[in-house]
Amino acid sequence: MDALYPRLLVEDFDTAARFWTEALRDLLGIEPVKVVPAAGYANWDLGGEAVLVLYARKAIAQVIGTENLPPALPAQDAAMLVLRVDNVEAAARCLSGHGASVLAEPQDRPEWGPNLRTAHLRTPDGALVELQSY
Repeated sequence: MDALYPRLLVEDFDTAARFWTEALRDLLGIEPVKVVPAAGYANWDLGGEAVLVLYARKAIAQVIGTENLPPALPAQDAAMLVLRVDNVEAAARCLSGHGASVLAEPQDRPEWGPNLRTAHLRTPDGALVELQSY
């Protein structure tokens, strides 16, 4: 049973699914378990545990009754996906090679924790991602 896993609510499901399929293949060597474009749903597992789920924002808006509200996001991010990687530089190159924009180059963050190194990127669909090693 998955105790906790990230689910990204995405505006452009096809773009997000393509990005994460390629990125997770290169970063973790995994393929999607399921991709259902008509439902706006995709998921990836590693060792039987959920790694990531994508869900179309409009699909969840219909479920919770907010489909008539404006789809615009707030000016500041409300969530971030954090991925622990062995090599922040290599992972940042990998994600940027798949279309992510680098917002903050890889750098040491001793004020955040011993031996912590991070980079911050934005995926083609707009998700904020932190890569970290420690």
